[in-house]
Amino acid sequence: MTGASGLLGAGVARALAQRGDDVTVLQRRPAGLGLREVLADVADAAAMQEAVAGQHAVVHLAAKVDVVGPWEQYQRVNIAGTAAVVSACRANGVQRLVHVSSPSVAHAGSSLVGAGADRADPERARGPYARSKAAAEQIALGADSDELAVVAVRPHLVWGPGDAQLVARVVERARAGQLPLIGSGAALVDTTYITNAVDALVASLDRCRVAHGQALVVSNGEPRPIGEVLAAICGAAGVTAPQRRVPVRLALAAGIVAQTVWPLRQLAHRRRGPSGPPLTRFLIEQLATAHWFDQRHTRELLQWTPRVGMEQGLAELASWYASRP
Repeated sequence: MTGASGLLGAGVARALAQRGDDVTVLQRRPAGLGLREVLADVADAAAMQEAVAGQHAVVHLAAKVDVVGPWEQYQRVNIAGTAAVVSACRANGVQRLVHVSSPSVAHAGSSLVGAGADRADPERARGPYARSKAAAEQIALGADSDELAVVAVRPHLVWGPGDAQLVARVVERARAGQLPLIGSGAALVDTTYITNAVDALVASLDRCRVAHGQALVVSNGEPRPIGEVLAAICGAAGVTAPQRRVPVRLALAAGIVAQTVWPLRQLAHRRRGPSGPPLTRFLIEQLATAHWFDQRHTRELLQWTPRVGMEQGLAELASWYASRP
C-alpha cells in the first residue's frame, strides 16, 4: 500500500497486518510500523514496480493534500503517482486495487445534501487538490477490468487523535484567532472518525470484487452544523471555539487574496509556516456549504457500518489531548 506515513494509511496498514496479511508499504519516509518498506516517491515507476511485485492487492492512499501549491506538484504526486500505481498493478498481475479519493472530486462549490457519489469531474472540481484527485480517480477507475478490480473510496473529512490535517489545522487556527465562522455556521457537514475510515477501507479491499468499478463516499452518517463541529473539536483540544462571524462574500474575497499572496509571503520571509493561508476559496466553500452524503448504498455494498459515533470519537480526542504536554 502507499501513503502509510499518514494517519489513515498507518491505521489501514496496522489493521491489515494485525489480521495476518503480508503488508508492504511505500512512502517517502519511514513509517515506523515494523513492516516491509519501500522508501520512494509514489511517482517513481521503478520503485512502484518493486513494491507491488508479489502482491495480490493494493491500497493507494499517497497524495499531496495541501489546499495550495504549484500545480506541477499535484500533477506529479496525485495524477502521475496514480498512473504509476495502476501501471505496476497491471504489470504484476495484482487482482484488487482500492484507490482512496475524496468527495471534493465531485464538489462544484454548491451544497451537497444527502448526495451520492457523483462522477469525478476535473473541470468542475474546486482547487488544485480536488482537480488532481478527480483526474486520478478517473485513471484508477478507468483501469477496472476482469483482471484488476478497482474501487474508489472517498472518505469524507477524516479526523481523530493525531490528525495533522483537519484537527490540527482547526486547533492551530483557533489558538491564533484565525478561525472565524463563515456565514451562519449552520450548514450541515458530515465527517468520518479515523477508526471508521480504517474499517471502511479494509472492507473495501475485501469487497473489491463486488464493488469494483464504483466510487463510494464513506462517512459517519452524522451530519451536524459546521459551527457545532468546529466547537466540538476545539472543546476536545481545550481551545476557545470560534466566535467571530464573517459574511460569505467577504470571506471569499479575502480567501482569494490570501491564497494568491501566501506563496509570495513565504518566499519573501524565507520560511515555512503553516501549510496554507488562513483562508482559501476552497476552505470557505467547505465551511459555508452543506456537504453530507447518503450512506445506504456504501454500507450495503461494503457490508460495513461505523462502530465509533461522533460523541465517542470526541471523547477519545479529548483524552488524547489531555495526555499531551
